[in-house]
Parts: sequence; C-alpha cells; structure tokens
Amino acid sequence: MKIFGREPAMWLTLVAVVVKTVTAFGIHVSTDQQALINAAAAAGVGVAVAAMTRDGLSAAVLGAVQAVLALAVGFGLHWSPEQQAMVMSLVAAAVGMWTRTQVTAPVPAAASVPSGPPTASRE
Repeated sequence: MKIFGREPAMWLTLVAVVVKTVTAFGIHVSTDQQALINAAAAAGVGVAVAAMTRDGLSAAVLGAVQAVLALAVGFGLHWSPEQQAMVMSLVAAAVGMWTRTQVTAPVPAAASVPSGPPTASRE
C-alpha cells in the first residue's frame, strides 16, 4: 500500500522530522505537542490506508477524530471532558449512519426461510 508512491511509514517519518526541524529553528513546540502532532499524523495516515484498502474505515475515522481532538486540547483548546465526549458521540453516530449504508448482509437477500415448525423424524 503506497500513498503518493511512498509507504505510509515514510510519510510519518517525514512529518516527525519536519516537526523536529521546525522546533529546532525557533518555533516552540513542546515534546508533548510533538507527540500529539505525530499521533494525529499517524491517525490520518491510518484513515488513508483504511480508505484505500476498504478495511476498518469506521474505526480509523473515529481514531483520527480522537487524535485530532487530543491534538487540539494539547495546543490549548479548553473543552471539558463532557464536551469532548459529546463531540466523540456525535462523530460516532455520524460514522454509524454512514457505515449502515455501506454494510451488506453476509447472506443473499433472497435466502430461503423454512416455513412452518420443524418436524421430527422417527427412525
């Protein structure tokens, strides 16, 4: 799986190095904030990979939103735990509504259903 011709790990390495370089040249970013930026980047790459492989997209989206929310709080967003939980609940409900339209039943729609009670046979 490649994103713009490179493996996801290479993109995450680039993000980490850019953050460290920017920090070295005078923009103050604490080690906690660097970790949050890297976590949000990893969650974003996870969403991209999940979308490309069509596997686990719902979980990846929820994880990415949670990482971005943690990043925002790490950079000074003053939301209470209750407000954060409400946002995550809203996102989970929206993802659930989208997922419902994407999931198909594991059996064909015209599956035969036995009519009447089962009969016991005597041998």
